[in-house]
Amino acid sequence: MAQHHFHLEAAWPGGRNSSGSIDAGNLKTEISIPSEMDGPGIGTNPDEMLLGAAATCYVITLAAMIERRELPLKEMSLNSEGIVDVTDGVFTYEKIIHKPYVVLEENATEKDYKILRKLVEKAETSCMISRAIQGNVVLELQPVVK
Repeated sequence: MAQHHFHLEAAWPGGRNSSGSIDAGNLKTEISIPSEMDGPGIGTNPDEMLLGAAATCYVITLAAMIERRELPLKEMSLNSEGIVDVTDGVFTYEKIIHKPYVVLEENATEKDYKILRKLVEKAETSCMISRAIQGNVVLELQPVVK
């Protein structure tokens, strides 16, 4: 069994409305509470980072699956939305909606499209971030396949 270790260092010099920084190798950025939650809105925040982790994991997983199946991919993009509920002062990451847009080359067959539609769904359940948050955050797909 192979294990991969990832490390992050965080600096946070003050209280709630302060800002800090993180360094995780290729990811170096300032962090704070988002302005939508009455924070300073400096750099990124946990809400954006969870959305980013889920979105990048999904799109990379889907790309790998499309490549393995040798589908004639023309273009692919992803728009994702994270929804955080605030009830009685409790913040709950409620839902992530992925809206993949996948276009195959003109020579694609109906069989290619059938496979692609399955892969769009399968990528969500195969992505390790999706599996990690499963049961805690609702994951929804709104794909466009052309």
